Amino acid sequence: MEWQPDEQGLQQVLQLLKDSQSPDTATQRAVQEKLEQLNQFPDFNNYLIFVLTSLKSEDEPTRSLSGLILKNNVKAHYQNFPPLVADFIKRECLNNIGDPSPLIRATIGILITTIASKGELQTWPELLPQLCNLLNSEDYNTCEGSFGALQKICEDSSELLDSDALNRPLNIMIPKFLQFFKHCSPKIRSHAIACVNQFIISRAQALMDNIDTFIESLFALAGDEDCEVRKNVCRALVMLLEVRIDRLIPHMHSIIQYMLQRTQDPDENVSLEACEFWLTLAEQPVCKEALSGHLVQLIPILVNGMKYSEIDIILLKGDIEEEDDTVPDSEQDIKPRFHKSRTVTLQHEGGEGEEGEDDEDEDDDDDTLSDWNLRKCSAAALDVLANVFREELLPHLLPLLKGLLFHPDWVVKESGILVLGAIAEGCMQGMVPYLPELMPHLIQCLCDKKALVRSIACWTLSRYAHWVVSQPPDSHLKPLMTELLKRILDGNKRVQEAACSAFATLEEEACTELVPYLSFILDTLVFAFGKYQHKNLLILYDAIGTLADSVGHHLNQPEYIEKLMPPLIAKWNELKDEDKDLFPLLECLSSVATALQSGFLPYCEPVYQRCVTLVQKTLAQAMMYSQQPDQYEAPDKDFMIVALDLLSGLAEGLGGHVDQLVARSNIMTLLFQCMQDTMPEVRQSSFALLGDLTKACFPHVKPCIAEFMPILGTNLNPEFISVCNNATWAIGEICMQMGVEMQPYVSLVLNQLVEIINRPNTPKTLLENTAITIGRLGYVCPQEVAPMLQQFIRPWCTSLRNIRDNEEKDSAFRGICMMIGVNPGGVVQDFIFFCDAVASWVSPKDDLRDMFYKILHGFKDQDPPNLTSGEPVVEEEEEEEGGGR
Repeated sequence: MEWQPDEQGLQQVLQLLKDSQSPDTATQRAVQEKLEQLNQFPDFNNYLIFVLTSLKSEDEPTRSLSGLILKNNVKAHYQNFPPLVADFIKRECLNNIGDPSPLIRATIGILITTIASKGELQTWPELLPQLCNLLNSEDYNTCEGSFGALQKICEDSSELLDSDALNRPLNIMIPKFLQFFKHCSPKIRSHAIACVNQFIISRAQALMDNIDTFIESLFALAGDEDCEVRKNVCRALVMLLEVRIDRLIPHMHSIIQYMLQRTQDPDENVSLEACEFWLTLAEQPVCKEALSGHLVQLIPILVNGMKYSEIDIILLKGDIEEEDDTVPDSEQDIKPRFHKSRTVTLQHEGGEGEEGEDDEDEDDDDDTLSDWNLRKCSAAALDVLANVFREELLPHLLPLLKGLLFHPDWVVKESGILVLGAIAEGCMQGMVPYLPELMPHLIQCLCDKKALVRSIACWTLSRYAHWVVSQPPDSHLKPLMTELLKRILDGNKRVQEAACSAFATLEEEACTELVPYLSFILDTLVFAFGKYQHKNLLILYDAIGTLADSVGHHLNQPEYIEKLMPPLIAKWNELKDEDKDLFPLLECLSSVATALQSGFLPYCEPVYQRCVTLVQKTLAQAMMYSQQPDQYEAPDKDFMIVALDLLSGLAEGLGGHVDQLVARSNIMTLLFQCMQDTMPEVRQSSFALLGDLTKACFPHVKPCIAEFMPILGTNLNPEFISVCNNATWAIGEICMQMGVEMQPYVSLVLNQLVEIINRPNTPKTLLENTAITIGRLGYVCPQEVAPMLQQFIRPWCTSLRNIRDNEEKDSAFRGICMMIGVNPGGVVQDFIFFCDAVASWVSPKDDLRDMFYKILHGFKDQDPPNLTSGEPVVEEEEEEEGGGR
């Protein structure tokens, strides 16, 4: 017997569906309670599917809502549905996939996909064959409904469809989909392409077997009048560019011609999809060859795409004209921010960090719009193409730029300034001759009456900061800084944000060049504290922290401290322990403490105490959560990480002055727990703090060494690069304090360190830290480490030849000399590398120079037979040693 609804039950369900459309919150709450009650009855779901598929007398929104409530039930409780109920729902879905209403068809499609994604594709074997069969239906609605469901399944379960678990249904599905590329209905053509597109990136075998048919079918649709079809064709070609460029290369000329047209498509969804093509092509080795002849067409199209559209301007109305700096921010304006945990690096010759420090702020000139649009995509494409073609791009651009930058229409002028910023990285060399003339114009644009022109000028100027700083300060740096500081106090929030970010970039480039202007800079930044709303306040902290990093101890002047610290401490006291705004403020204070050094002393006590409290609270909450996860929430460990990093900043800045604070707190006990945390970032920050405390107040660390060393040893695991790096560095610092007492611990760490230094592809920072620590271990315990000399001397020498003379390098080289004294045989085969490393010193201390001299002479006088290849180098070394070093 087929299930039939009870009339009274049906009325009850319909009433519930009507109530749930009410805007009243009390009614909504009652609906939620009622739903929970009804979910106790398994056949409640039968009523829901009945309303969706069979109750044609009801209005469509009510029927659709019934389906969506059922979808949520499937998501939450499907495993508890009785088999009869589940079968009834599946059958009804397949029987009604061709409902005359597009809304109902789409709802049934979503429901089918949700059931399929609950692992049901395996236990619903008739689903795919039936849907594929229904595609052949004479009835348009049935064909379209089935395709809609198939498209959703392909999106949700693409991997499963290409697996043996289902006997590879794609082998049948893909050829089937390809037949529908020629269907008379644009909606069906569009579904067919969208289905196949799901399998391009994963290189599904069934698609690869039909790749030529697929590409031919796409070309046949090039002139399609339907914009959804054009969009899907563009999307397919962009993905094929990544996956099967070999198949596109023979047709590249005509594909580029097609994409040039589509990038100017009147439908923005199509033009955006087409514009991605240039971004993707720029990453392919064939880019330069393929595009060279087309730049003359492409560049004007991209530049044109960089203008704000009419819709953008309507959406941005509030941001354009008015002064809005007194309007509070809404919370959804504020993006979550991520703390970058502390990694200890050595000062290299260039001094800048490497591995993975990308510019996250690429083109974030208009992030309040829909996140990705034609303007941003065009700008990003121009940026990457400038990096491919360099100066060759300029002949196509410069004639256009002149017209844009001085255009009376602000929208056009604004796009010209964006163009200038987008090409800054790739075309810098070629732009240099024009910059002396362009800079004053751009700086003048900072005073434009349109806020969007002022904000884009901030961004573009920041992209040329490196050049500005390379010129005499009075020519551009001073006027730029003066105007940017005015913009930091702009009446428009978007301009404040752009100016603050640009100023932070300028600080990084200018460093101590800013020292003469510090008083003026601090006046502005401190004034902004009273003016800024929530979102920009977070960016202001960053600008202050960057300033402290850039000018260092020059900030340690009583007049500067009196300006800067009171507003920072006022914010610090305002914020609660659980407020995430503490993160950027803690990061900022960490930089300030490191820069101010002893100047931070009057402020350190409450800051130190609160950091310790944050660590303690987070650990306690983590403990409660691990014991009773159903009672307690998992803590946000970022609070602990940021607090540990600020404690590092205090220890580094205050040095020995931190002693009293450590003595009066339980930080060593807390550190012991943090070093064993499951989260790598927590361990990473704890080892940085351990190293800083070792340098600042070792007497407090020493009693814990026996407990700490085994933990440090187990963290010498290069799978977690930054954790391993900081643990290595901390061990080196401990060596220098422990001296000969380090002996019992050498065996806990030496083998891992030697293994790391010999690993292929180890990042430079980790190699350098490892080499220093091995050298330091050998300095304090030469007898224990020297026997392994031969296993690490070569990579040791190559990784330390590039770092500047400093204390760490000094102690490491003393260690290596002492180990060579104990085990000269260990260096024989790689002696030439040792000579090369010695030659990297500019001015070693006298006693270290003597150590080098003795070793080099010792080897020369001995003249062992197997050292012949090394001899000439020894001679040269000597001369160098004597002359000019």
